[in-house]
Amino acid sequence: MSEHRRKPPQPQEGGRAAARRGQSGSSSGRRAAPRGATGSPADSYGSGFHGPGGEDPSPGGRADARRAAQRSAGGRRRATEPAGGRRGGPSGPPGRGRPASAKKRLVDYPRAGKYGWRRWVPSWKLVAGLFVGFMGSLVAVAGVGYAMVAVPKVDETATAQNNVYYWSDGSQMVATGGETNRQIIDLSQIPEAMRWAVISQENKTFYDDSGIDPKGIARAVFNMARGGQTQGGSTITQQYVKNAMLNDQSQTISRKFKEIFVSIKVGAEEDKDDIIEGYLNSAYYGRNAYGIQAAARAYFNKDAIKLNEGECAFLAATLKGATYYDPAGATAIDAAATPEANRKRAQAQMQDTLDKMVEYGHLDAAKRATFTTLPKLENPRSNTQLSGQTGYLVDLANGYVITHSKETGITQDKLQQGGYSIYTTFDKNKVKQLEKAVSAVQKANIKPKERPDTDTHVQFGGASVNPATGAIEAIYGGEDATKHFTNNADQTGAQVGSTFKPFVLAAAMSWGVRDKDLGSSQAQDERTIVSPKSLFSGKNKLKIKNYDGTIWKNEKGEEWLQTNDGQASYGSPPNFKIDLREAMRESVNSAFVQLGMDVGLDKVKDAAQKAGIKESSLTGADFPSFSIGISDPSAIRMAGSYATFAASGKQRDPYSVQKVTSRDGVIYTHKTETKEGFTSKVANNVTDVLKTVVEKGTGTAAQLPGRDVAGKTGTTDGNKSAWFVGYTPQLSTAITMFRYDDDETKKNRTFLEMFGTGGQKKIHGASFPAEIWHDYMAEAMKNLPKKSFPEPEPIGEVLNEDPIPSPSPSVTESEEASPSPSPTPTESEQPEPSPSPSDTCNNFFGCDNNSGGGNGGGSTDGGTGTTSPSPSPSDTGDATKGNSNGGFFGGSSG
Repeated sequence: MSEHRRKPPQPQEGGRAAARRGQSGSSSGRRAAPRGATGSPADSYGSGFHGPGGEDPSPGGRADARRAAQRSAGGRRRATEPAGGRRGGPSGPPGRGRPASAKKRLVDYPRAGKYGWRRWVPSWKLVAGLFVGFMGSLVAVAGVGYAMVAVPKVDETATAQNNVYYWSDGSQMVATGGETNRQIIDLSQIPEAMRWAVISQENKTFYDDSGIDPKGIARAVFNMARGGQTQGGSTITQQYVKNAMLNDQSQTISRKFKEIFVSIKVGAEEDKDDIIEGYLNSAYYGRNAYGIQAAARAYFNKDAIKLNEGECAFLAATLKGATYYDPAGATAIDAAATPEANRKRAQAQMQDTLDKMVEYGHLDAAKRATFTTLPKLENPRSNTQLSGQTGYLVDLANGYVITHSKETGITQDKLQQGGYSIYTTFDKNKVKQLEKAVSAVQKANIKPKERPDTDTHVQFGGASVNPATGAIEAIYGGEDATKHFTNNADQTGAQVGSTFKPFVLAAAMSWGVRDKDLGSSQAQDERTIVSPKSLFSGKNKLKIKNYDGTIWKNEKGEEWLQTNDGQASYGSPPNFKIDLREAMRESVNSAFVQLGMDVGLDKVKDAAQKAGIKESSLTGADFPSFSIGISDPSAIRMAGSYATFAASGKQRDPYSVQKVTSRDGVIYTHKTETKEGFTSKVANNVTDVLKTVVEKGTGTAAQLPGRDVAGKTGTTDGNKSAWFVGYTPQLSTAITMFRYDDDETKKNRTFLEMFGTGGQKKIHGASFPAEIWHDYMAEAMKNLPKKSFPEPEPIGEVLNEDPIPSPSPSVTESEEASPSPSPTPTESEQPEPSPSPSDTCNNFFGCDNNSGGGNGGGSTDGGTGTTSPSPSPSDTGDATKGNSNGGFFGGSSG
């Protein structure tokens, strides 16, 4: 600071500041001590309060003196404050100290004597104290919990009850599904390999741990606390406790803690050999088998002691969840649990278990090398109560209950514990009538001993759905649920062929065809609703076009020629005009494939879904053949979708369970949800067209005298499946027939051709499927009143009436597709006979030489078309396997 700005020295008496100090001192009743008496370093600076002879204050004045005093006193100012002073004092500024006599707090927080952020940082003593207290509390709680729990008796809790299933009339169908199929055996009767397989895969430290896995427990508790699914990580001891000792199987934190305490106590009080014995005797292995002995019988029909290392490793895999590891499959519970997928999972898990057994020293590597494939398995059903159709009905009801667990509150584990009364929608008489109709046709025509090359592996499936409610009233799942365990009514993978064409017609009458004179974006909005009187080309080998008139080509630039059954053209030459009613009656592929392209395959797909077909079963929607049935909906879904037409457009999902009760009362009641699939005008017009099919078309075998019947036949390329789907106003029924090699020992099981099956040249929808439909429906409808379908209102415009442009077929009937869209004047104007394979087949169209026609041939009840290159799951990339695809395009017919 410059000299001229320095303050002049204060008077010796201190001036006003001294006066104030004097007043303060007098008011407090004490004389203020001289600053020098404090021993503060500030005395050396002077403060304006000097005794006689004192030196002049230092250049900083009083402000510098105060700052120096504060720096010197620091955090000790509070301690030097006089006891009687409430604020201020000679040792520091006012309000910054605390009385020396103040008592220390038990918990010094916020911390005294600290300022700013340091005031809120706990001391190490406080942290250590809290940690010790917390751990002590946990120990105390654990001790109390451990002391309070007791080891439950296994015999009191490791039991299950029956589930009772009822027909739609309330009479009992069967009591099964939850009974305890268990036989307790000693550890000496359990193969050592079984013990080590489970220990190696589930809990390698079993013989050393305390019975719990802290990391697994923490993970499970964390997931439950945040509302997620529980995870594994439980030790064998915990699983034993859960399976055999705890009645409460709920996934809650309180139950998890109970499991932990019981597991600790069991681990401490019981021998490890007893625990592993109890676990293997109480665990669920699938196929209603509780315990290793029941599992050995269910899967291998042998006693547990005779199981080899590979069989033991397989059974260890089923403990992870038989729904996904039983090679028999469980599609009624989860569509992902197919036999093929389950076999892959079981194979991978079995091999992993064997590898771990070798790694941990429980199996010799040379011995392990002998188990590279799944062992040979027995029939998945041993319960004779589930024979015939009963097993399929129970499976369907169980699948419905579990897949609707959000509404029913019943998981697979809870269902297996039993105790439920399940009231189904199945009509006892209709189920018997459907089984009788199938059996009669099968016994009269299918003779595997006489015709082993054509009549083996023949399968039938069927389903009936009530249009008014969606209730599944009857199914035919196969010859016997204890012999053939795939439910043919539910999911088979068999393509539906021309039974898909009504969805194309419904799309054309709902959305209309796109205006070919507009751009693609405008054409989506500018559409013309189609009348059943609209004319399309029934020309065989029709060159298919996009809606704007350009030739459709695949990604390789190859064109599409659509064939009809027997290479026949329909309609009057030279343009072969045919209206849609007639095209449906004769099942003309070319007309409906082109119609689908004009409407848009996306709209055809939407129409199928609106009718009730699941999107997961719809395939090949990018190819023209999508319109003629390359998809594979189940018989249940086909019956349900046609029921939408029967109900004048009202769509109701098929269901199999009406009500579920338990000892707590009614826990679930089905509520029918009705959606508008189509307007009544559209649905009734589709029905009216399908009536023509039965009255004088390919479906005449399904006529019921005195009753209105509508329906459609369907046959697929290579003659690998045949359908008839039809309905009356009160009941919709779908019948399917196919050959499917379901030999579990074969890796690639495929659909087989039906040329010559049943003594017929080829099988089509108008033959055995329509015959079964007729025989069943004649009985099923006996006691129902005769009703008529509603009269359809006029709909849409008549397209292509006059003139109709000439279609663009191939250059000649014997030549391959030409890039030129121009017709050839020399073409034959009459339907030609089936050409030789060399005339019609090439690598692109993928023809079947045994089909008797181009692109896989067809059938007399409709036209053969081409199918998508999308193969069935079992035949990916191989057109020779006998699937429904027949090469790159394949074919389907009506």
